[in-house]
Amino acid sequence: MDILYLLIPLSLVFVAVIAVVFLWAVKSGQFEDMEGPAHRILMDDEELPRSKKQDPASKNLSTEQQNDISPR
Repeated sequence: MDILYLLIPLSLVFVAVIAVVFLWAVKSGQFEDMEGPAHRILMDDEELPRSKKQDPASKNLSTEQQNDISPR
């Protein structure tokens, strides 16, 4: 029975800490966009055009040949 005098206040402090952490998360915007990251992973990244300075092998190729060997 004496252990209850320790466990009840300890559990109340534990609940109070959880409530403070939850309220901080809500106020800081952690729960603003719950679906965005799930949809963002499915979106395709747009490819940046390759310049001739970065690819010395494509220096002597025509535009059609460069399109044939470019990664898709």
